[in-house]
Amino acid sequence: MKVLLTRPQGRNQLMEEALSYRNVSYLTTPLLQVKPASNLQSKQISSTLSQADIIIFISTNAVKFASNAIASKWPIAAQYYAVGEATYLALKALGINAEKAPDDCQQTEGLLSLPALKNVSDKNIVIVRGVGGREDLAIELSKRNANLAYWEVYQRGCPELDMSNICQQWQSFGIDTIIITSGEILDNLVKTVPNELFAWLQTCHIIVPSSRVYDKATAYGLMTVTNAKAANTNAMLTALSL
Repeated sequence: MKVLLTRPQGRNQLMEEALSYRNVSYLTTPLLQVKPASNLQSKQISSTLSQADIIIFISTNAVKFASNAIASKWPIAAQYYAVGEATYLALKALGINAEKAPDDCQQTEGLLSLPALKNVSDKNIVIVRGVGGREDLAIELSKRNANLAYWEVYQRGCPELDMSNICQQWQSFGIDTIIITSGEILDNLVKTVPNELFAWLQTCHIIVPSSRVYDKATAYGLMTVTNAKAANTNAMLTALSL
């Protein structure tokens, strides 16, 4: 097995260390670029945050860019929630005690299953996320009569890559397994692999973090897809049978 890691720059280290420890060969090619949103509106958001009963973080990037924008001065009275383990740990590193989605469903659906989020009628909820994120969480919380606001603190894009050469490098190295940790990374992979190499991509084992991304991968025509049910290192290693 030879593994391709695709997370944004600086986010692959834990997986690199885990694979090296297990003597598994890998290459790292970030397929997602993350940068601060063009207008973080940190002054305008302060009032919204101060009135928040609940603050939900979608990702570690949400924690990183939001805390940079407001110098980590988070409301003391609010309840904090994290979609996944890595986001939970990022908040913990800031001294913020958060509740996270269940280990067996570290995604929006898991977060919504938490008892504390069942009764949120008239609660002021701020969702901290990237520009143009999924709406599922907000839609369901609105149905539960919460008052919702977004703070979009980062934006995603595809790095500029010479995919013809990079794909040839992947093939020469013998890549047969690709770890995908978000729908955006999957989109960037499929859209940038040259058409003549798509048959090769179909031979690869694709590891994805959720049923949503699994469905997207199979819709793209990828043949061997495994749902790790979370994006963290342990979940991905389990999916790889390591």
